[in-house]
This record gives sequence, C-alpha cells and structure tokens, in this order.
Amino acid sequence: MLEALRLIKATGLKPRRTIRIGLWTGEEQGLLGSRAYVKEHFGDPATMQLKQPAQERFAGYFNVDNGTGAIRGVYLQKNEAVAPIFRSWMAAFNDPRLKSVTASNTGGTDHLSFDAIGLPGFQFIQDEIEYESLTHHSNQDVFDRIQGDDLKQAATIMAAFLYNTAMRDEKLPRKTAPGQ
Repeated sequence: MLEALRLIKATGLKPRRTIRIGLWTGEEQGLLGSRAYVKEHFGDPATMQLKQPAQERFAGYFNVDNGTGAIRGVYLQKNEAVAPIFRSWMAAFNDPRLKSVTASNTGGTDHLSFDAIGLPGFQFIQDEIEYESLTHHSNQDVFDRIQGDDLKQAATIMAAFLYNTAMRDEKLPRKTAPGQ
C-alpha cells in the first residue's frame, strides 16, 4: 500500500479525493480493527445507523490480503455495477494475468467491514503463493519470501485503482446497504 501511494506521488499527479491507507489489527480475530474503524467513522452495521456526511464522501475501499502473489482480478462483492469500470481500468494494463472480475463474495478480509454497511469494498484476487501452506501465518513469513515482480505488479495496479477512484466525477457505485 505504501508503494502504491509512493507511485502516485512520484508521478506528480494530484488526486481530487483524499486517499488513505488502513493498516488494521485483529483481522484474523474477527476483523476487529476495520470493524472498529467503520463503526467509528461511517456507522454501525448492527443497527445501520449511518454517519453522514462521512458515508456520502466515501468513494471506495480496496483490500490486498493474500501476501506476495500477483493480482489477477477483483471480487465485486455482488456489486456488479462496478464491473465495467474495473474491466476498463484492468484493460489498460494489457496484462494477460489480470483478467478476472467476479461478482462473487469472498470472506475473511477487511473489505467486509465496509461492505457490511453498504460502502463499496473490494478484495483483489491474487496468486496464492504459499498461502495457507509453507509460510503464510508462520514464522517463515518473512521478507525473503516476497516475490518482487509480483509485488511491483500489485502496487502498480493498486495505485491505478486508487488514483482512478479518486479522480472519478462520481463515487464508485454502491449496492443497497443491508436493511435499506
């Protein structure tokens, strides 16, 4: 995430909207950090008491969770209105690996805290390099295991998604929030 922001800054481009990085704790223990952040800043998903105008200003949330693998696409969390937007952004890379846009939900990552309150939150699909096997979540999960080219690709794609989201005339389309 830091590299994605460094790339945007290095271009000299000035996004119209603020771009923030969220570094959460407690994801593996129930999304504790991102849930607390969403509840404090945007509203309580349990009651759907939304906080305005923060809710209205929010444009989108992108999550990278699966470690060092290259980005292959994005889960839409059943927000199919963003599919043509994301496909056009991905097409600009002309990367044969970057093709998957799926309406499917995926669980277990911090984007769910945003999605639960009706904010557009998305998880990138990545190659699962040693995920749930040799290194991920172990004492072997160290810098030496990083796939440098994959991380460069992921940071570049993330930078493009962040910048494009920040520059849109409209915020990303939203699903109807649960209970509305």
